[in-house]
This record gives sequence, C-alpha cells and structure tokens, in this order.
Amino acid sequence: MSKQQIAQIIENRVGEAGMVETGLKGVQLFRVINSIPCAPAVYQPCVVAIVSGAKEAVLDGRRYVYDSSRYMCCPMSMPVEAGTPASSPDNPLLGVLVSLETRVMAELAIEIETSVGAVGPSNRGQVSHGLTLAGWDSMFTEALLRLLQLGDSRVDAEVLADGRLRELYYAILKGEAGASARRAFGVGNEIARTIKFLSSHLDEPVTIDDMAGQVGMSRAVFHRKFKQATTMSPIQFVKSMRLNSAAMKIVGGTTVNEAAMDVGYVSSSQFSREFKRMYGQSPRQWSESLQLPNGRRAMMAPGPFPA
Repeated sequence: MSKQQIAQIIENRVGEAGMVETGLKGVQLFRVINSIPCAPAVYQPCVVAIVSGAKEAVLDGRRYVYDSSRYMCCPMSMPVEAGTPASSPDNPLLGVLVSLETRVMAELAIEIETSVGAVGPSNRGQVSHGLTLAGWDSMFTEALLRLLQLGDSRVDAEVLADGRLRELYYAILKGEAGASARRAFGVGNEIARTIKFLSSHLDEPVTIDDMAGQVGMSRAVFHRKFKQATTMSPIQFVKSMRLNSAAMKIVGGTTVNEAAMDVGYVSSSQFSREFKRMYGQSPRQWSESLQLPNGRRAMMAPGPFPA
C-alpha cells in the first residue's frame, strides 16, 4: 500500500515527462515516457527508487536493471552508461531520486558500526561494486513515503525534512545496500574518499602513487582495494570518469574542445582517439547521433541528472 501511495504522489506532482523538485533538499521526482538508449553518464552518491517501469545502468560491462522490486544505491561517484530503453507512454518510468549527503550518511554509518550488534551477520563479507540493488523492505518504503508526504506542507518540510531524510538514510544503511553504503561512508572509507577527490579534480593530472599516498596505502594495496570496490583499476576508473563527464558536457551543448579541456585533456586528438576507442564513435559523431531533447536528456543519469 505504501508503494502505491508513493506512486500516487509522483503521478500528482509530475504532470508531464521530466523531473521536478519537491522542495526537499536533494529529493526529486521524475517521469519518463520515451525509450532512451544507454549513454555515458556519471552517477553521484544517491538512491533511485522506481515505482513504475524500469531503469538500467551498465558499469564496467555489468548490467544493472532496477524497478519497483529493487532500488538502486550508488554510494560513490561512478562512471556508467545509463538509460530507459523500455519506457513508453504506455509504460512510463516513475521514480524518486534522493541524493545522499556525505556528512549525515557518515555520521549514521559510524554510529551503526560502533553500536554493539547493530550490523546483522547477513551483511558481513559482502563486496561493494560501486552500485548495489536492494529490495524495498518495509523500513525503506515507509521512510520514503513519510519523506515525500512532507511535500504537501512547506512548514512541515522546513521543520521535519532533516529528520525524515535521516530516517531514510538509516533505512538504507540497515537494508540490503547497507554493507556497501557503510563501506563508502563509514570507518575505512579510503576508496570512497579518493573517488570524491578525483571527481572534483578531473582536470588535474593524478597518478596511482598520488592516490595511494593520499590515503596512506602502498601502490599494490591501493590498486587491489580500489578494484575490489569499483571493479575497475584506478587508471581505468579515472579515464572512464573523464570521458563520461566529457560526453555529458557535449550532449549538454559544450564544444568538443571545451569538454576535453574541462576534464583534463591537453590534446584534443588524444581525447578523440580515446573517446572513439571507448564509445565506437568520434566525439562529434556521437554528439550528432545522440542529441536528446530537453527533459529526455535529463533521464540519462541520477544524482544530479545532467542538464
């Protein structure tokens, strides 16, 4: 019943295809009615909950499909390909995007880790691969509904939003996605901290030794732990982040040369070669073949969706 109520809230507030703000920090509702093929994107830390239709993402060759039975949790910035291939007017995609605030998630993760018996044995030993799909348990569903219901009253939202968001974050950390989320936000989150740093310094040269040194690890240990957390080597990850970020900029109207420089490429020819090697088309060819109307382009990736 709670999930149906969430769907009704989205139906009532999103009149046409696109994305709308709820007035709650980091919480957006969306509707997609067109089939959009998977395209390069960068997921920021977020949770995406679908109540109708399905969305998919590809990370390092692995395909993730999430729908009304499983929500997607991305605790770290990740380079992916994302889209809504099955969406149509008869089968619209309806969902909620909740950005994850690092400070609050970290506080809760540490509190859970330091509480005796708080972490269930079923979550131990799980390996995070950057994205996690988790079942809609009752705690998550009720917390999400209670959060969205605040949108009916500005006063309620201003007074209660922080507490309701905290409740939802707690439900995520205690649910099936909890193990990977706690690794990203709790004690021992060196890889997540490295990725956060890289995401804001894509235009700067960064070596494996630089990254390993920043978190006090040897090159070999850092390489192993990074690949365990993301499925990719550090160099592969950096390249994917740069090329995906550039691809999103190009689709948004940035010129190829500007996009290349924005993500740290000094040579436009090198950028074009690496772009074509990854996506099978030159940047210009890809831009021309994949220009999406405003509103459809916004559905390529969550947290935040590219403009």
